[in-house]
Order: sequence, then C-alpha cells, then structure tokens
Amino acid sequence: MSNIVIQLTKEAQQKVHAHYTPYKVERNAPGVVFAAKANGVSITSYRSGKVMFQGGRAAEEAQQFGTPNPSKNVTSSKGDTLPEDFASKSVIGSDETGTGDYFGPITVAAVYVPAHQIELVKELGVKDSKMLTDDFIRKIAPDLIKTLTYSLLILHNPKYNEVQAKGWSQGKIKAVLHNQALKKVLAKIAPEKPEAILIDQFTERNTYYNHLKNEKEIVRENVLFATKAEQLHLSVAAASIIARYAFLREMDRLSKEVGVTLPKGASAKVDEVAAQILLTQGEDALYEVTKWHFANTTKASRIASKKRLL
Repeated sequence: MSNIVIQLTKEAQQKVHAHYTPYKVERNAPGVVFAAKANGVSITSYRSGKVMFQGGRAAEEAQQFGTPNPSKNVTSSKGDTLPEDFASKSVIGSDETGTGDYFGPITVAAVYVPAHQIELVKELGVKDSKMLTDDFIRKIAPDLIKTLTYSLLILHNPKYNEVQAKGWSQGKIKAVLHNQALKKVLAKIAPEKPEAILIDQFTERNTYYNHLKNEKEIVRENVLFATKAEQLHLSVAAASIIARYAFLREMDRLSKEVGVTLPKGASAKVDEVAAQILLTQGEDALYEVTKWHFANTTKASRIASKKRLL
C-alpha cells in the first residue's frame, strides 16, 4: 500500500476537506482534523497541515493538491545500512533507559509503528526522547500508549542486583530484555509482520546474539542495529519515550517509598542522597532502590561513615 504525504497551507488544506466532504469518515485520533475514504484511498488531514493519502491510487489522488514530501535514503552513522526509504516503512523499534542511573530500574520498550500510523505519531510530537524534556514525555507518552502496539519491561532493582551478582553484564541484561520485548510485540501483531525490526545499538550484532545463546526463542528475522536509531525511525523514538516515561514513573514511586526525591544519573548529588538513605534507613533500603554494584555505593558508604563520626 502506497503512503503519500503532502504539506499544505491552511487554505489548501481546506480545499482538500471540501473536495472529500462527501466521502468523510470519522477518525478520532490525536492531531487528526479531517478524514475521508474515496476511490480506494484513505485521506487523513492533520492539524500541522500535512495530508496523508494511503492506498493503491494514493499518488494519483495526492497529485491533485500538491507535491509529495521527498523521502531520503537513510544510513546510520554506525551499524547496519538501512533500506531505502526506511523511515516510511512499517517497523518495530526498541530502546531502553535507566542503564546509567544509580537509582531506579532499567526499562525497555518495543513499539510497532506501521506505515499508516507514521504521520499520526509525528502529530503526537514524537522525536528522540533525549531531545524532549521529562515534562513533555510525561505529557505525550499516555497518548502513544493508547495508540500504538507496544511492550514494556521493567527490571526492578532487586532483580537487577540479583542477576548482576550472578555475573550478568549490563549488555547481557539489555539483550535479554530487548529480545523479550520484541517477542511480545511480534505476538501481539501476528499474523502481521513488520518490514523490519530496529534496535538502538548498544553492542555489536555478534555480541548481542551471544548474550542470547541460552534463550529458548531468539528474534532474528529482519533485525537491524543502528546507533542513534531514534533518529532513523519513529518506532525507536516512540519506544525511547515510553521507556523513559516508565522510568520516570518508577522514580516517582521509589522516591515516595524512601521518603526522599531520588536524583537521576550517578553524580555527587546521587552519592549524598544515597548516604542519607544509608544513615536513616540502612543498607537493605538502599539495595532495594539502586544498582548496587555502581561505584556510588562505596562513595555513599564513605560519606555516611564520615557523618557518623561528626
């Protein structure tokens, strides 16, 4: 099925609406201001001025109103070379967050964005979550969760500490979580299949699959790896946002649990808060909310010891 998108002025957009008014259909989705179906083509008009035509005669219908946005070949700076027009394809993307934070879990999300939802996802404000504020992520993530097929995995701190103590590296932990999330999304959309799966690359392909060698089921078909993958397809950007949203919510929950606002990252401020928890609640409480093997544990212990001597 062809997907054609054109960018129009408000006046030109109104002409599209008027032309297709006899074929108008209801489409209650964020950002959509008008929708119709005519001549086997679905027409979706967005608040931004973009109009998408989908169907076998999409190009023919779109040509009446403007020139399609040019699409470009995309090649990642590191990783696999992606197919032509990759950004417009139906893709499952996966990403994770929380790996560099002393407090809080690791969260991994996999999200399916089929071609016909790409413009809708753009309308919802999706881009690389690292370019968005936490407040904006909190605002848009619920709409993504309602709209898209996704899987979210949260590795809570006690379980993280348990598998890490058994010798699991962060690379292995992430590989297993990504594989599980991808399996869940593939099961949800079956028998439909994505045109590709894109993983935000955190290790080389061979290393990734070596981490998974003991898994019963490994997702391999059409899997691509790329750094900065959230900039290459909206599915990874959406996954990044959902994973970040889950991480933020968990940080809120853990902060309430310990009675102090837990800072993100692994800075000196983190050491001070960890030392405070050690002094007031003990090691067991700190273990429950941290990645225990981080150097912050030792630093916090030193700070707490000095304060005890004062």
